[in-house]
Amino acid sequence: MGKKTIFTGAGVAIVTPFNADGSINYDEFGRIIEDQISGGTDAIIVCGTTGESATMTEEEHMDVVKYCIDKVNKRVPVVAGTGSNCTATAVKLSKIAEEYGADGILSVTPYYNKATQAGLVAHFGAIAEAINIPIILYNVPSRTGCNIQPETVAELVKKYDNIVGLKDATGNLSQTANTVLATNGEIDIYSGNDDQIVPIMSLGGKGVISVLSNVAPKQTHDICAEFLNGNVEKSRELQIKYLPLIHALFCEVNPIPVKYAMNLKGFAAGPTRLPLTEMSDAHKKLVEDEMKAAGII
Repeated sequence: MGKKTIFTGAGVAIVTPFNADGSINYDEFGRIIEDQISGGTDAIIVCGTTGESATMTEEEHMDVVKYCIDKVNKRVPVVAGTGSNCTATAVKLSKIAEEYGADGILSVTPYYNKATQAGLVAHFGAIAEAINIPIILYNVPSRTGCNIQPETVAELVKKYDNIVGLKDATGNLSQTANTVLATNGEIDIYSGNDDQIVPIMSLGGKGVISVLSNVAPKQTHDICAEFLNGNVEKSRELQIKYLPLIHALFCEVNPIPVKYAMNLKGFAAGPTRLPLTEMSDAHKKLVEDEMKAAGII
């Protein structure tokens, strides 16, 4: 059986809006989803790092996933973040996401307790065996302290038909290239860093899972679409053009800056949950200046 591509282009790592008391603002979440779809986003990745899944209860986490799937109603693919550093929890959340109708899941490497490469094969293998929908592995060593080596990705891809993608947030293009080599290109690679969309697509990547897309869905879509249409120079120009805004959106730990940027754009994205705090005044000004310079506000 061939691998199934979940999406091509720019998928948004969507924020989860909170009310002032920290509860989830579903009305505003609906508005943000509609803005993304009308802006041309190619997929919605819900309850990832940017969606603050780390500070949600399991019940909240899956309620947000279900709301997003129902609201999107198959207009674009929805990928549910269901990763955990506890394999049993990751399996459980992934099965629920499948029941709810997710088009795929995003599964992060185990954090804190980490895992050996053999442990990663066992962890992701358990998830792959528990569900039928496609899986995107998420490699973000800066947050998890755990790196999936190219050979490990290749082993998983060979062993499991439903392991179809990799969100590569290593920042290491040599490793990306070696992953393409090790897998014979038989995995869909998405940039996990907005400043590396074009470099990763030039190695055969399918697009990006993007923070930038929250505030600039059309622009992020266009970076990918121009590349996919063969207009590499135009794609490169757009990538460079939005670098200052991308850098501003990462001036403090994600998603602190992007939630502030969404509030500037007129959405009630609300605060972040502790231990994430409000952004410094200097960084607020930086984000505001770059949003204006990019023509977003």
